[in-house]
Amino acid sequence: MAELADRGAIWGSVLSVNAFAAIRSVGFEPVGQVFGAAVYPLTATAAASCPGTTPHILVRDATPRVTGVPDAGARIAQALYDGYRAAIDRMTGECSQLGGHGVVGAALHVTEAPGDNFTAATVEFKVIGTAVRAKGCPPLPRPFTTELSGPDFAKLLMVGWVPAGITLGISVAGRHDNLVTTSSGPWGTGNAEVPAYTDLMVYVRQDARSRLEQAVRALGADGVVVSAMTLHVRSDQCRAHPSGTDHFAEAVITGTAVGRFADRGKAVPAPSLAVPSLDLKDAKRAPQATI
Repeated sequence: MAELADRGAIWGSVLSVNAFAAIRSVGFEPVGQVFGAAVYPLTATAAASCPGTTPHILVRDATPRVTGVPDAGARIAQALYDGYRAAIDRMTGECSQLGGHGVVGAALHVTEAPGDNFTAATVEFKVIGTAVRAKGCPPLPRPFTTELSGPDFAKLLMVGWVPAGITLGISVAGRHDNLVTTSSGPWGTGNAEVPAYTDLMVYVRQDARSRLEQAVRALGADGVVVSAMTLHVRSDQCRAHPSGTDHFAEAVITGTAVGRFADRGKAVPAPSLAVPSLDLKDAKRAPQATI
């Protein structure tokens, strides 16, 4: 595929005109549109057991932990993470087949498809982007991926930073209603806060941020540019206690891990540009390849 691109094969993209011009201004060319998908049964990302009713928070390593939720929440979070990563990895594989160095403008979509009498309900994870390549640079062991648009990708390079990959922070936690939760809020005291549910939402948000930071460190990057943060709360009938209700909170944070390749005190050359080494681990010591 890379040889065909060198001979001027027709390529596709999901770039706007501005994005196309921007990536070319920093020495990159599009080599093709890339796509990844994964479909999971809805039961894989739904509550499988009662999360418990313990109303208090345990503090461990200065991070709040809601007791009674690790088993159910961890399984749901792992299923979500596996779906996202499978789609991203398949998109990255297509980029490698095209001879690309990375994917720009990746867009992640998660949709639920309802079931019927013949098919089960599913969760679909999809990601689409444009594979790009820097002329004169050797192949990478693994292409980078970023949700940044073409202009933002170009700006990132011009200020001395390079994308390492799309990172995820996902956390799911839940709790079962009991007399403590239902009598401590609107049902018992009028318009008032329900501390147990507040703690649940705070926990998943903090835990998702912690997991995002772990993912950034695993890539050897310096930081992350967050592109989306979602927090959903839902209620399900408790499977262990049919007369009760389980409440689940789900936090998902997505972003692009980035690393510095230029010295802090030095300006990056203007756009006729030297293209930086794209191997993040070697970026600070490798020479730049000129276009």
